[in-house]
Amino acid sequence: MNGTREALQDMIAALADVNTDNRVILCVPYTMLCTDAGKIAIGAQDVSRHEKGAYTGEVSAAMLHAAGVKYVITGHSERREYHCENNDIVREKSAAAMRAGITPIICVGETMDEKQAGKTMAIIESGVRESVPDMPGDVIIAYEPRWAIGAGLTPTAAEIADAHTLIAKTLESMGRGGTPVLYGASVKGTNAADIMAIQNVDGVLVGGASLKPDDFIPIITSVK
Repeated sequence: MNGTREALQDMIAALADVNTDNRVILCVPYTMLCTDAGKIAIGAQDVSRHEKGAYTGEVSAAMLHAAGVKYVITGHSERREYHCENNDIVREKSAAAMRAGITPIICVGETMDEKQAGKTMAIIESGVRESVPDMPGDVIIAYEPRWAIGAGLTPTAAEIADAHTLIAKTLESMGRGGTPVLYGASVKGTNAADIMAIQNVDGVLVGGASLKPDDFIPIITSVK
């Protein structure tokens, strides 16, 4: 819940001069949708699991599609924590997006309590199996170690590799081999290249560092 339409236009203008083959997606608040971003894809930060009806304040997948949205984040750590969204709800939201032709970026990851209890791998695997809809269509998975977000912490390269390898193997067993898997937690221009060099890391889900071009562009250009 940051930024304004003016700030988005500034970001789009700055990104227009960036020479990259990487796929760049800006997932913005609802008020910033319906924006011509040129070569940059526009995504939403959430979607309703309901198709339509008396759900004041909700935004449906059909509404997002009509606004030109190509991607939507589902199950972000903050939605899971502050809005008590579980895997079932995330799966329903992701399915709603897919039915509307929108690719969900499905987030999974463990809390500090779960990490300390030795449940990291179990939480990650159940998150993937229970949050990804059993239906045709593209998805993207984002691994968010929830204990690291906003804390300035980054898991070790081995921890990231283990998590992403598990996710890749789980997706393969579900018939979704080759699905992109992103890493998201405390990603910065100074560590993005090292993170994306880790096995089975296909990209990054960027938080605070995506709000300013000077912080975001080095991440985009850190990997060719």
